[in-house]
Amino acid sequence: MSRGSTATIEAPVDAEREVDHHATREADEPPSSGEEALPPPRERERGDPLELPVLVVNRFFQPVQVTSARRAFLLLYGGAALALDERGDLHDFSAWRHLPVREEDDGLPIASGALRVPRVLHLRRYERLRRPVIRLSRKNLMLRDAHQCQYCARTPMVRELNIDHVLPRSRGGADSWENLVTACRVCNLRKGRRTPDEAGMRLLRIPGPPRWSATTQILMGTPRPFEEWTPFLKAG
Repeated sequence: MSRGSTATIEAPVDAEREVDHHATREADEPPSSGEEALPPPRERERGDPLELPVLVVNRFFQPVQVTSARRAFLLLYGGAALALDERGDLHDFSAWRHLPVREEDDGLPIASGALRVPRVLHLRRYERLRRPVIRLSRKNLMLRDAHQCQYCARTPMVRELNIDHVLPRSRGGADSWENLVTACRVCNLRKGRRTPDEAGMRLLRIPGPPRWSATTQILMGTPRPFEEWTPFLKAG
């Protein structure tokens, strides 16, 4: 059980608006594997229990996003969501606060003892299934290309990799998924301000937006999925 100062839970002004706004935020980084399979759970660091990840599902129990326990408690307290226990039963805040905090749970210290941190939160009236936007960034480009030079197929250290414009920027090349690839320094210098054809170099694959699954996108930036999330993520 996490230990810390006693926390006070306050009701949000508009819980429905809160989750709708949060669901539209951009997702930046996918799990490092970039694979469809869920990454294995890792040993959690015992930090602030309000910062623990909570999976949010819509009214039809489809995964929508991962949020913090802090935001999850606000939604639960405000009546916009219900918490799921280990048996799949739904609880409002008044019922949830009386559940015992088991050894395998994370607890939030409160005035009357401890409050169990939910692992899954069910939105009572939210039906949509959002798809987070994958932001075009250096890290996401390298993850898409598996940290592999798209000209020579080498996988050097990250510090030895650059982002190359297939059509050089000086010649109107855009910053886009279709025109940016990972390249080692040697190939990047060799290509210079030429196209691959002009430089006599061939791309390993045609660049384009990454095709990560909905589950992978929802887990972006969340390296420690809980076992309780698995049934819902498979449905995503």
